[in-house]
Amino acid sequence: MCTKGQVVFSKSGRDKALPFIVVDCDDTYVYLVDGRLRRLEKPKKKKKIHVQITKNVDMTINRKLNDNEYLLDADIRKALETYRK
Repeated sequence: MCTKGQVVFSKSGRDKALPFIVVDCDDTYVYLVDGRLRRLEKPKKKKKIHVQITKNVDMTINRKLNDNEYLLDADIRKALETYRK
């Protein structure tokens, strides 16, 4: 199960092992952004089986997404800063 603002890692594809934040999800797919290559305007659509879901949820981003507040790609980059190598 995934929630908005949750940190996930890609398990396959050219973006393998990169961290992303979930901005939306449905039964089969998650929609991911990283603030750099995948911005908020065009999230990456990826099947749930191709991502490693973590227990970490950025509560600031979660609140902004749920309340439809203004969110910047810089906020996403800042939240993922600790997960990048």
